[in-house]
Amino acid sequence: MTDFRTLAADRYTTKKYDPTKQISAELVAELKEILRLSPSSINSQPWRFTFVSDPKLKEELAPCSFHNEEKVKDASHLVVFSVIDNIDLFEKQINENLPEGAVGYYNKNIKPGTEAEIKAWMAHQVYLSLGFFLSGAASLGVDSTPMEGINTAEYDRILNIEGYRTLFAVALGYRDPDDFNQPSLKPKSRIDLNKVIYSI
Repeated sequence: MTDFRTLAADRYTTKKYDPTKQISAELVAELKEILRLSPSSINSQPWRFTFVSDPKLKEELAPCSFHNEEKVKDASHLVVFSVIDNIDLFEKQINENLPEGAVGYYNKNIKPGTEAEIKAWMAHQVYLSLGFFLSGAASLGVDSTPMEGINTAEYDRILNIEGYRTLFAVALGYRDPDDFNQPSLKPKSRIDLNKVIYSI
């Protein structure tokens, strides 16, 4: 088994996918379970994850994905990350699923905020799931591309998403051998550790 540090060093944002390679149903099931297990503040889980594999839908979404168009078409799957867009619906969900203490935390610390602040807090939880998911995909040998460069309103329309709103998407599949961005061809670049990590 590969250790996590090696996975972190080897994982990269895939720029070119091999359209002939598809993720197996078994691995897709694993990826879905990884997402379901994602962490969130007070276990709030204000999200929905839509797995898109239908070629016609991907073709329809591709032009709404700006510079990510080819990735959307060539990747095996596209996962669309959405957040609950109705505060009443969210509060109903947590009241039905969370313990009293967690609901109390929300009522005391989050609910007094403005609508924009509450929705921003919910969106932050979805972003927590992104990092968790990218690492999980890498652990399964699946390449990925997180994409904020999409027309989220068009994604909502095409996928008929109601009560939620799209935040971003992740392309999943297997890299083209000639993908220029892979670490074997383009070494990973990060700021020096002593400039970003401080010990007190």
